[in-house]
Amino acid sequence: MASQTGYRHLDWLAYWLLKWLVVNPLFRGLYLGHTYGQDRVPRQGSLIIVSNHASHLDPPLLSNAVRRPVAFMAKEELFRVPVLKQAIRLYGAYPVKRGGSDRSALRATETALAQGWAVGIFLNGTRTPDGRIPHPHLGAALIAARTQTPLLPVALWGTEKVLPKGSKWPQLFCPITVRIGELIPPPASSDKGELQQVTARCVTAIHMLLDQGR
Repeated sequence: MASQTGYRHLDWLAYWLLKWLVVNPLFRGLYLGHTYGQDRVPRQGSLIIVSNHASHLDPPLLSNAVRRPVAFMAKEELFRVPVLKQAIRLYGAYPVKRGGSDRSALRATETALAQGWAVGIFLNGTRTPDGRIPHPHLGAALIAARTQTPLLPVALWGTEKVLPKGSKWPQLFCPITVRIGELIPPPASSDKGELQQVTARCVTAIHMLLDQGR
């Protein structure tokens, strides 16, 4: 169960040390980071954060921007990589199988939300070269409907230049901007039409934030 519910075993002291001693200095210093809309993030209670995805650095940057711990779904292959698996578990990640329904990951997500966590879900499911969302999945909307949890759209601008897909080493001094949108109510039911409608609303909000640029 530990591999399925890494958020339960989060070392809070280590989490905050990593945030303030590593992630935030890198974001503000090396990447000239700006964050807008932090006042829109609920400080407590369950929350589903939906975002675009262009870099392996996105999860810690997103968590840093919203100023609260975020549990993330991460592809199970990452949990086979030494050192990396410990780092992503520290940041609240838990594994999910790609290409199919992973009921254990769904249960882990719903448990995290029931415990008042914020959960991060990348709508495209995988990284895209330009950071946009061409093929959004309905999973975030489905979980929101099942748990009646609001969704918060967040746009990560510029991360595709820092550690793009296929790159082994991060580029330095690439400007990054994080923009946080307005809360979106969960779908009233799990009807596919409603899930598609809410998902489309999330994608539109994220793309509008991205289009504001730096």
